[in-house]
Amino acid sequence: MSDCLTFKKSNCKNCYKCIRHCPVKSIRFSGNQARIINNECILCGHCFVVCPQDAKQITDETEKVRVLLSGKDPVYASLAPSFIANFDGIGINGMRTALKKLGFADVEETALGASAVKTEYERMIDSGKHDIIISSCCHSVNLLIQKYYPHLIPYLANTLSPMQENCRSIKKRVPGAKVVFIGPCIAKKDEAQHYNNIVDAVLTYDELSKWLKSESITLMPDMDDTEKSRARLFPTTGGILKTFAKRNPEYQYMAIDGVENCIAALKEIESGNIHKCFIEMSACVGSCVGGPVMEKYHPSPIKDFAAVSKYAGRDDFDIEQPSETEIRKMFEPIYLENSMPTEYEIKEILSRMGKTKPEDELNCGTCGYNTCREKAIAIYHGKAEISMCLPYLKEKAESFSGCIVKNTPNGILVTNDLLEVQEINESAMRILKVRSSSDIMGEQLIRVLDPTPFLEVLKSKQNIKDKRVYLAEYDKYVEQTILYDKNYNLIVCILRDVTDEESEREKKESISRQTVEIADNVVDKQMRIVQEIASLLGETVAETKIALTKLKESISNE
Repeated sequence: MSDCLTFKKSNCKNCYKCIRHCPVKSIRFSGNQARIINNECILCGHCFVVCPQDAKQITDETEKVRVLLSGKDPVYASLAPSFIANFDGIGINGMRTALKKLGFADVEETALGASAVKTEYERMIDSGKHDIIISSCCHSVNLLIQKYYPHLIPYLANTLSPMQENCRSIKKRVPGAKVVFIGPCIAKKDEAQHYNNIVDAVLTYDELSKWLKSESITLMPDMDDTEKSRARLFPTTGGILKTFAKRNPEYQYMAIDGVENCIAALKEIESGNIHKCFIEMSACVGSCVGGPVMEKYHPSPIKDFAAVSKYAGRDDFDIEQPSETEIRKMFEPIYLENSMPTEYEIKEILSRMGKTKPEDELNCGTCGYNTCREKAIAIYHGKAEISMCLPYLKEKAESFSGCIVKNTPNGILVTNDLLEVQEINESAMRILKVRSSSDIMGEQLIRVLDPTPFLEVLKSKQNIKDKRVYLAEYDKYVEQTILYDKNYNLIVCILRDVTDEESEREKKESISRQTVEIADNVVDKQMRIVQEIASLLGETVAETKIALTKLKESISNE
């Protein structure tokens, strides 16, 4: 299948919204990026519509059409009947005028081909040869059946789509002509490429609008009021049925839109519950007026339906009905090569996802798959990763962070901006003498700690780090760190018990004081002794001096 829809790698943010909305889960994730599995995709465009990052790209064929227009062959446009809803108030004449300015030789309504297809459907019903007939106008529905229900292909009407029939007719009437289809559908790009020599290029309404804008061409209202245009109803739910001139009483007629509803109907057909029925199937809710390009850029389903209904006439177009051979198209099955894993392999993958018991399988759908088993099978096929499981990641993160919080020797206490306790670990409970976390959870912080520094941090948004505080009521010294988380309006308090350190410090200070006192006493005593010795020595010297003086005088007198 052609790459009509691709992903812009840089824009994918791992939200899994595309896989949640993909009805056939044809998207795989690898390296934190989404990738379309082309051979499984039915090009319904749901992922293009819902992507919040605009990471999906439709292959733009504007340049290809420019090349066609620069050639010698005349280029015609086949304009899908939903154009009246996309280009508000602009009829076929107004569109023709604008497209001719771009270089197109002429413009025809695809509804002309739809009228021929409708007549062929009526012929198939009246032939009585078919038990069940499924309309084959929608290429996404055709791909759905070819890929996922190939055994139901015999029920698919072997008829060209309105796009193909109108383009075939133009080429028959204008030898050498090139034809470009313009509509709201992504799948038509693939249909044009898959069936050669019928449609030369496909533009979406968005691509056409950008082209007209770049050429400064303004669409001018120019409506026509022909009543022979009933096939213009085709792009609405039940629109095909509304164009039938009469209904065969032996058949039931029903219209189904939306891929999920189409899948449900196909399962009903598989079960054998449906017979003698003509089923109009459209992949888009609301049919073509709800096409991916319409829904992405022109989301007005009621207004669009009303515009199409008002523009459609009461009678069929005047056309030359093609022969059965000319309008016939064959469908081949497109086999997918996805083998199913064994039960053991599924359980092994579930175990790696942290789901060892049935009750672990939450089936929450956040990964994009309806059940954990579907996700496990997708992992087996390489379409998904274990990390896509939100509960698994949440439990893993909580387990990791919980392990750290639980086993750290520091006390951790968390409050909200109302100073209500939101979390407390065992170390904090031990420091603050809290018996059970339930005793304090949700309660005011003032029950266990002085709220003043918390209020200061909340007001100033300035953190307090490693401030030593004495908690008198607990006879504890702690280093208190208070952090404010502005993203979640939480206050985190970390308490490091330094009571033993403080006691040891005080003990050392006491010993130091005692040592100083002893040293002082020793010094004082030594000074006293020195002074006493000095005093005694002084008296002795004086007495000696007196005695010697007297002896000297005595000797001198003699």
